[in-house]
Amino acid sequence: MNALTRGKWLALLCLLPFALFFIVFEIAPLVWVLISSLQTEEAGWSLENFTRIFTSKFYRQAIQFSLEISFYSSIFGIIIATLGSYSLRRVDSPLRNFVTAFANMTSNFSGVPLAFAFIILLGFNGSITLMLKQAGIIEDFNLYSKTGLIILYTYFQIPLGVLLLYPAFDALREDWRESAALLGANGWQFWRHIGLPVLTPALLGTFVILLANALGAYATVYALTTGNFNVLPIRIAGLVSGDVSLDPNLASALAVVLVALMTVVTVVHQLLLKRSYHVSR
Repeated sequence: MNALTRGKWLALLCLLPFALFFIVFEIAPLVWVLISSLQTEEAGWSLENFTRIFTSKFYRQAIQFSLEISFYSSIFGIIIATLGSYSLRRVDSPLRNFVTAFANMTSNFSGVPLAFAFIILLGFNGSITLMLKQAGIIEDFNLYSKTGLIILYTYFQIPLGVLLLYPAFDALREDWRESAALLGANGWQFWRHIGLPVLTPALLGTFVILLANALGAYATVYALTTGNFNVLPIRIAGLVSGDVSLDPNLASALAVVLVALMTVVTVVHQLLLKRSYHVSR
């Protein structure tokens, strides 16, 4: 018992640095932002900041655009990542290792370099844009619009989705497919009754991570639009460090709204996980 007790105390001591790091850099800033969001220079403690957000068309539009871009880029990203991860499982090891390493590298390719690359390729005079115009496929394309940002966000969602979903396909055993085929099941029936239920937790978890990744993206969209597109991270940064309007308390309220959106998504994710677990049983 003494050795067991010493082992538990040693584990707690090893956990202490992580706990301190979590409290100082995660919990404390969140509490400070929450307190700051409930304060105003004129009225003191109040809900005025949240009232301003939800009564302003400008800030409601920022919330709407953030959700739309994040949702659609996460959907497109996870579809492509699922197909890519499954395909990687069906190819030889050297190509698989190369693509995995490439996905790992490109998942960190963001910010100014990514924005510059997309301007060169898909800007008003980008190489791909001009080729598509000359071929008569498109008449015009605006990279700096909501559609352009969805394409841009989808690009950096795909490598992250591949890295997260690739290990999940280890749960699919080849003998399950063979057994299903022997019992007369076709490919669609295998994926409907076996493949997708097994992969559902990984797909839902990856979707939530991609959604959070898109909701919090700042450097790339700022570098691309120089802060002129109305999404939540741009508005928060403008209120904290802007030259025209400086209101850190309102920025804190917007940050709380962003955290609340992610909390709702996470709660829905947990409910869907429980439902899929009971259905699979």
